[in-house]
Amino acid sequence: MKRVALPDPDLVLTPAEAERLVREAVDSGGLERAPALRLAAQLSEPRLREIACEGARESKRRQKGDLVTVSRNVFIPLTNLCRDRCGYCTFAKQPDSPEAKTYGLDEVAEVVRGGVATGCTEALFCLGDKPEVAYRSYRDWLHARGFGTTAEYLVEACRIAFQGGMLPHTNAGVLSQAEMARLRPWNASMGLMLENTSPRLRERGMAHFWAPDKDPALRLRMHEEAGELGIAFTTGILLGIGENDMERVDTLFAIRALDEKYGHIQEAIIQPFHPKPGTRMRAAPSLSDEEVAGWVAMARLVLGPRMNVQAPPNLASSALERVLSAGANDWGGVSPITVDFINPEAPWPTLVELRQRTEAAGGRLRERLPVYPEHVLGRPDLFDPTMRDALVRFADAQGFARLRDRGIPPRAGQEAA
Repeated sequence: MKRVALPDPDLVLTPAEAERLVREAVDSGGLERAPALRLAAQLSEPRLREIACEGARESKRRQKGDLVTVSRNVFIPLTNLCRDRCGYCTFAKQPDSPEAKTYGLDEVAEVVRGGVATGCTEALFCLGDKPEVAYRSYRDWLHARGFGTTAEYLVEACRIAFQGGMLPHTNAGVLSQAEMARLRPWNASMGLMLENTSPRLRERGMAHFWAPDKDPALRLRMHEEAGELGIAFTTGILLGIGENDMERVDTLFAIRALDEKYGHIQEAIIQPFHPKPGTRMRAAPSLSDEEVAGWVAMARLVLGPRMNVQAPPNLASSALERVLSAGANDWGGVSPITVDFINPEAPWPTLVELRQRTEAAGGRLRERLPVYPEHVLGRPDLFDPTMRDALVRFADAQGFARLRDRGIPPRAGQEAA
C-alpha cells in the first residue's frame, strides 16, 4: 500500500531553518503544526532527520534525564475472536479456526500465578473487539457462563488478576464509558491505540475498510470518555498502514490535544507496522529503522518533554539505540513468560539484554508499574480507591515497581532490570 507524498514546495526546509524550528520547539515545550508538517515532509533527508532526533533527544533529557522505563508483564489475550478485519492483523480468528482461543477464568488465574512467581506486576489484557456482535456461537458461550458481553467477562477476568496479585492494564478495543467505569476498580490503567485519525483509512482498499471499530471518531470519543472518567490512558500511532505524513502529524496533535484537555494520557506508543504473511497487506513495505527513529523524534517534539514516548523493543529490535537517541524513554511491557500475541513473530528481548543495550546507549533502566511513577505519586485522582491502595503496596517511594521489597525472587537469567 503506497503512502501519499506531500509534494508542496512550500514545505521545503533548509538545515539552518530546521535547526531553528527544532530549537524553538525544544525551548517552548512543543512543535506547532505548520513547522511539524514541514519537518515531517523531509524526514527522509538524513541531515534533517538527524536535526529532529537531536532536538528530540534534548527535549527528553531536559525532563527525564537518562531514565528509560520498562514494565515486566504477562500478556493475556482473553479472546482472539474479533468482529474487525484489519488488513494487517493475524491476531483475529474466526470461531471455526483451530487457533481460535478464549481463556477460561481458571486459565487467567494460572497465567497470573506464573506472572507473580516471575516478578511481573502488569497483567496486560488484549482482546478482539466485540466478537459477540459477530458470532452467535461466542454469544452462546458467554451466556452459558452468565455474561452478556465480552466487557462483562473482562471485568471478572481483571478482578481475578488483581486479587491474584497483579495490576491489570486493559486494551480491549472500543469500550463505552459505562464499560470503562465498571473496569476502572480492577485496572491500574487502560488503553486504545488511536492508530490514525484519518477517515481515509476506512475507505475501500485501505487497511481499516472491514474494521468498524477503527472509525477514528469512535476511538477519539473513547479517549475523551476515559479522560472524563479520570483513567490513566495509553494511546499510540501505527506507522505504515497507508497513511501520509500529514495524517501522522494530525494524529500526534490529536493526542496532544487530548492530554492538554484531560491530563490523562500517560504514554504514546510509536509502533511500526510489519507485514505479515496471509494478510491483505502482506506485500506492503515496512518502515526502515531510520524512518521509525524519525517518527519517534517527531512524537517527542510534538508531544513535548513530559510525555512518555514508548518504542516497543521487539518491533524495532535492530534500532533500540537509535530510537533512544531519538527521544524515546520507555520500552513498554516485556514479559519473561508470555509472547507478544499480537506480533508473535517478534520476540521480546530479555530484560538482561534490554538493560545492557539501554546502558550501552547511555540510558538507565528502571522497572515501572503499568502506570508511570509521576502518575502513581502525583495523580491519585486517576485511580479508583481500591487501586490507589494497591499501588502503595506495589510501588517504591519513587513510584517505580517494588519487586524485591515484595519478596518476589527474580527468574533465573531474568533478574530485575
